[in-house]
Amino acid sequence: MAGTGRMGAAIAGRLLRQGQAMTVWNRNTEKTRPLAAAGARVAATAAQLAQSSDIILTILTDAAAIDAVYHGRDGLLAGDVTGKLFVEMSTVSSATERALAGKVRARGGAFIDCPVGGTVGPAAEGKLFAFIGGEETDVARMRPVLEQLCRRIEHVGPAGAGATMKLTANLLTQVFWQSMGEALTLCKPLDIPPERLMSIFSDMSGAPRVLHHRAGDIAATLAGKDFAPVNFDIDSVRKDLRAMLEEARALGRRLPVAQRALECFDEASRRGLGAKDCVTLPAIWSQRAAD
Repeated sequence: MAGTGRMGAAIAGRLLRQGQAMTVWNRNTEKTRPLAAAGARVAATAAQLAQSSDIILTILTDAAAIDAVYHGRDGLLAGDVTGKLFVEMSTVSSATERALAGKVRARGGAFIDCPVGGTVGPAAEGKLFAFIGGEETDVARMRPVLEQLCRRIEHVGPAGAGATMKLTANLLTQVFWQSMGEALTLCKPLDIPPERLMSIFSDMSGAPRVLHHRAGDIAATLAGKDFAPVNFDIDSVRKDLRAMLEEARALGRRLPVAQRALECFDEASRRGLGAKDCVTLPAIWSQRAAD
């Protein structure tokens, strides 16, 4: 596993608990220490990780990080990768994944893109949702591992298709946080207690699955409380929304709702809130609208 941030560490931890032998690497070695304590081996370089593993999972911040980790001097593709399977799990554009697939295959390796739906909690419990792009034989090779991580596995097309579907799924959730903030603005004068308000919204026909899971967190933020750990921060949402807009431009399409949601997340980040969990945005926006 290359990339042991919040999601990478949760995925690696889950696989370790399932009895998988894991070698991990991160540009910041400090982030590998909890996994080492749990039994993972730690590679000195990305190249060493690739050479010591048959299946290499990567979950990285963005396209720039992918480029550095795969193509750097001691990167994953620095040595002989013939026959190795690279499973790229980052949330980036389909163009990034297709380009990477071509480079991996040119070196004799196999490639699937496999971003996952869910945060650290579902990752730790093996309840992620996998969107896969790649060749059927390569997907079949990874499937036994994915079955230990995921509640549902969807092979949606060739390389890059997984990325497209993940951005599609994330768009539904991420614009919801903004719409929730606007809904709260409308009912703010009623002064309904946060817990009751979330109970009402969760019982309505338009309530998404994420609201059922995170209604308590939203209520806490409305009551002025903070919470930890952060599952998915505002700056990460901004990165994903930019990738969605890039994907749409490549298709000659517009995403006006996503564009406006990005502007609102950008505003929150400018106010120094980029590291806050995304569920704080409804409270931030409803308060901002009242200023």
